[in-house]
Amino acid sequence: VKVWYEPPPYGPGTSLNRPAYGHQAGGSALIQQLSRRPQGLLIAGACVAFSALAYIPIMVREAQQGLPFTLSPEYLAAQRAYMRYHNMNPIFGISSREARAADEGH
Repeated sequence: VKVWYEPPPYGPGTSLNRPAYGHQAGGSALIQQLSRRPQGLLIAGACVAFSALAYIPIMVREAQQGLPFTLSPEYLAAQRAYMRYHNMNPIFGISSREARAADEGH
């Protein structure tokens, strides 16, 4: 039995069961370079880029307004007191014996 190898029609790194985006003649050189890179690297890069873009409005808002009122020390102390009063997370959390003992020292 002889097996004849026929390379993929659009070059290495392509397959027959999906369209060859970026491998057509006359396409953008950037698209062709990106399509030959490992997919995991491209996905990770895109996630980092979009995360950075999503953080820009947060930076602008913090520069103009400062931190939200829910991060003020008074609000956090009132929240801790509320959680302790209602016995929230009594095993490992704010209402545990260790947390109460640590706050007694302050």
